[in-house]
Amino acid sequence: MGKVSAILVGLLLLCVLGEAVQNLEIYKDPTQPIYMRIKDLMGRMSLAEKIGQMTQIDRSVATPEIMKEFSIGSLLSGGGSVPLPQATAEDWIHMVNDFQKGSLSSRLGIPMIYGIDAVHGHNSVYKATIFPHNVGLGATRDPELVKRIGAATALEVRATGIQYAFAPCIAVCRDPRWGRCYESYSEDPKIVKEMTTIITGLQGEIPTNSRAGMPYVGGKNKVAACAKHFVGDGGTTHGINENNTVIDWKGLMKIHMPAYHPSIGRGVATVMVSYSSWNGKKMHANHQLITGFLKNTLKFKGFVISDWEGIDRITSPPHANYTYSVQAGIQAGIDMVMVPFNHIEFIGILTKLVESKVIPMSRIDDAVSRILRVKFTMGLFENPLADLSLVDQLGSQAHRDLAREAVRKSMVLLKNGETADAPLLPFPKKADRILVAGTHADNLGYQCGGWTITWQGLDGNNHTQGTTILSAISAAIDPGTELVYRENPDAEFVKSGNFSYAIVVVGEHPYAETAGDNSNLTIPEPGPSTITNVCGGVKCVVVVISGRPLVIQPYLPSISALVAAWLPGSEGQGVADVLFGDYGFTGKLPRTWFKTVEQLPMNFDDAYYDPLFPLGFGLTTEPAAAR
Repeated sequence: MGKVSAILVGLLLLCVLGEAVQNLEIYKDPTQPIYMRIKDLMGRMSLAEKIGQMTQIDRSVATPEIMKEFSIGSLLSGGGSVPLPQATAEDWIHMVNDFQKGSLSSRLGIPMIYGIDAVHGHNSVYKATIFPHNVGLGATRDPELVKRIGAATALEVRATGIQYAFAPCIAVCRDPRWGRCYESYSEDPKIVKEMTTIITGLQGEIPTNSRAGMPYVGGKNKVAACAKHFVGDGGTTHGINENNTVIDWKGLMKIHMPAYHPSIGRGVATVMVSYSSWNGKKMHANHQLITGFLKNTLKFKGFVISDWEGIDRITSPPHANYTYSVQAGIQAGIDMVMVPFNHIEFIGILTKLVESKVIPMSRIDDAVSRILRVKFTMGLFENPLADLSLVDQLGSQAHRDLAREAVRKSMVLLKNGETADAPLLPFPKKADRILVAGTHADNLGYQCGGWTITWQGLDGNNHTQGTTILSAISAAIDPGTELVYRENPDAEFVKSGNFSYAIVVVGEHPYAETAGDNSNLTIPEPGPSTITNVCGGVKCVVVVISGRPLVIQPYLPSISALVAAWLPGSEGQGVADVLFGDYGFTGKLPRTWFKTVEQLPMNFDDAYYDPLFPLGFGLTTEPAAAR
């Protein structure tokens, strides 16, 4: 009887120990290896909790209760989706933390990750620093500068409690008619590759012993980055947004894929899939490229995310056969799905597809393990809630100074006087009377462009904080110089005005994505009239504010000097810095400047190449003090 009792006691002890081991929450222990934490947590998760982690919804339809009930993996702010107008950093933090508390109160307490389009600074947030759009950064040819911009952006994003930026766009725009061309650093894949340093700025320096393809986010001052849009988004026919990129495998690898190699090498946490198609196959349904190439060949170990309602657009019209779209997107290898407004339908369909074994559990586990890997890597389980310690980083003077540096380095001087011996620029700060003209001279919204406060951008000076080009010119000139501003003066006013010189600032109105697709690429009126009226009567520089090259050749004979200023953002002083010679012009064209739209698409590596100004063109000047 004694032996039997001892055996029973031993078995009971083993059961108790086994239950204790089971209850030991390894996933909550930061000293454990990440792979062990993932394995432990996934072993505890139900199918519903796993699918919840694969779901990203917009903040406008979220509540803390929804976060808890569905174990939602991620929230986002779509363009202009804000807690309230002119929200402060504190407002953002309180909102994000409230949602996060909902997630933490769920059965397993898995924190959500909050994403936002911080594509030229923390651009949706009032009083944030707005950096030049990527096309301007491409003109700087300065990867170290771009890395510093990434670090500054990370601080401003974290200042509002957000941990995930949908940036950078590493598209190679091959046709300026595309409405997203300003989001591309260059038509040259080598330049785009060089600018992936922004990922290191956003996420931090990857450890030297890191395994290939592993995501890395270096703590509470850094954010998860997102290389996008995979792949070929910048190569669509006629530059039509979300359209078809017709190119063979070799061309895809040579032009559109190169920047993904260093992005993954830098530990990029996520990759976003493109709306576009490759040779007729929707990228959101492309298993060959998402799973076969990105995950298996490039060894990417972070998570793949869809674009906004991206799986809906697998069909035409969108959402026509949503069950098919969910199946095709998940089986292609998408891990997290941006379903901003219809999470219940998505979760219900995906659950049925798994329960009926149409989608294998192994595919769900692959997706969830990747999402958890990013969350564990960035310390989200240890620090799920934001505090107020970084709020002073939002729009800080140091970041505005950095943006100003980026603006002046992005300015490309295309013409400077009729001959090299008689340059117009830099202008003297001391003059009797100068004229500033043009729709874009005193319009902060125009100089920032799309993806600023709202998705499509805004008109005017009251939407965020910054310095217009007119204000910058006024501050730069000698106090004794009379400045006259007329948005669109007539020719007689100019001729009778006795001006020493004129600065004309014209260009495109703000746009984003499909709204920016443009087959004629002309400067909107009254821009051309202003150029004609002003430059016909006085020595002038024309500063073009645009996301891409525009038709300028007809006006070139009357223009004394021409500057491509791109979309410089909130710090207009950077334009004045080079116009008046505090710094020299150094920028180089990141794109071919065409003569006529009939030449498009035309790129630097074409067999026949006849540009107005070639890729890499840019005149230089010495600072006034050095002359």
